[in-house]
Amino acid sequence: MSTALVWLRRDLRLADHPALAAASATHERVLPVYIHSPQEEGEWAPGAASRWWLHRSLQALDRALRELGGQLHLAAGDTLDELTRLIARSGASTVYWTRCYEPALIERDSAIKAELRRRGLAVESLPGNLLLEPWRISGSEQRPYRVFTPFWRKLQSQLTAARPLPVPRPRQWMRLAGGLPLDSLKLEPRIAWAGGLERSWRPGEAGARERLRRFCERALTGYAVGRDRPADPGTSRLSAHLHFGEITPRQIQHALQGRAARAGAAGNAGREAFLCELGWREFAHHMLYHFPGTCERNFNRRFDAFRWAEADEAVLRRWQRGMTGVPLVDAGMRELWSTGWMHNRVRMIAASFLTKNLRLHWIHGARWFWDTLVDADLANNTLGWQWVAGSGADAAPYFRVFNPFTQAARFDPEAAYLKRWLPELAGLPPRLLHQPWRDPAALARCGYPETMVDVAASRQLALEAFKDLPRD
Repeated sequence: MSTALVWLRRDLRLADHPALAAASATHERVLPVYIHSPQEEGEWAPGAASRWWLHRSLQALDRALRELGGQLHLAAGDTLDELTRLIARSGASTVYWTRCYEPALIERDSAIKAELRRRGLAVESLPGNLLLEPWRISGSEQRPYRVFTPFWRKLQSQLTAARPLPVPRPRQWMRLAGGLPLDSLKLEPRIAWAGGLERSWRPGEAGARERLRRFCERALTGYAVGRDRPADPGTSRLSAHLHFGEITPRQIQHALQGRAARAGAAGNAGREAFLCELGWREFAHHMLYHFPGTCERNFNRRFDAFRWAEADEAVLRRWQRGMTGVPLVDAGMRELWSTGWMHNRVRMIAASFLTKNLRLHWIHGARWFWDTLVDADLANNTLGWQWVAGSGADAAPYFRVFNPFTQAARFDPEAAYLKRWLPELAGLPPRLLHQPWRDPAALARCGYPETMVDVAASRQLALEAFKDLPRD
């Protein structure tokens, strides 16, 4: 009886799963395996919030497999050693997996594939977590894209309307004794914000499907405008589900097409705007694949000479805990600390404040987001931070510094978002909530800190430092 081992990683789902589908179509028995090996992810092993999500995602996938008569086999340690042991025990002749695109994992996976093939096993790595593989999109002279707009045009021209794959039905889901209990992986960190994560999220494939359904029904039509208002439920919040592979871009694309067709012009505008956001996710992976060093180094090497401020733990701590005295920045950082997520527009403003007003290197922010975001994704995190800092591909010009006060007045005019996350200021009128430093007496009464830097003066200092960079 032919047996296939499917090594699961960031593809924790059953539907629209090319590796599981291929194994089920070709072999009579399928053994799904997850091997915990964070030490193989280099400097970017999963952070605390990611581990919290991973624990529950594995739990949900195991439940779904058990309903079909199978189970998820858990192991930990050196991946090649564990695969070798499981291949011997199961009699598997072929190993399948879904590709990952992080630099350390590409190197690891390539070495494992070569060694297993050397031993005579068949190995198949398949796509499944992107709309298109990063190496299949290139610009003139077959060079990788460095600017989003032409990349997105090319990607759109190559997209197909293929239907997502159904849940596979192998003749037998293989169950192997001796798997580790989930708790033994010690994924659940002792973090202060775990209760907020529990209240905010439902990890797993079923949770991803439900969140996509709600988004399409309630927010898709108005997404083009609503996505910029942090107080409103105008975004999909699918990013963590996408990162862990609980849902695929193809499933989302298919759902959006169906909904937009019934919603008219407004629905089409929302669909196009959201598909463009999926395009940015694809662009982030394209960039990380072609320029793997950018998760640690400036993409624009001119910024290697930039005069960043000396890292100060006390300053960083105030930013991390939402005590900067800048309401929109603080509200975002407290939302992050409480829920493991932050609205995208507020992410940009909080990042701009750190890199331009405080003039701290973007890596400090990238590391903090990596540990506290449930959707921490190396490609997206790198692209986002370097974009805001001005050092990345297709970056905002360095002189574009978000003004957190005018941004709050524009996108949170009634200060509903600020009131939600800054309860000490909730009694103030919106005019003062947006700029509380205008009333020092009110600030003193409520205990909210004074602004740690003069936003206008610090912007000017950043621009002066930028002028010192070497020119191209």
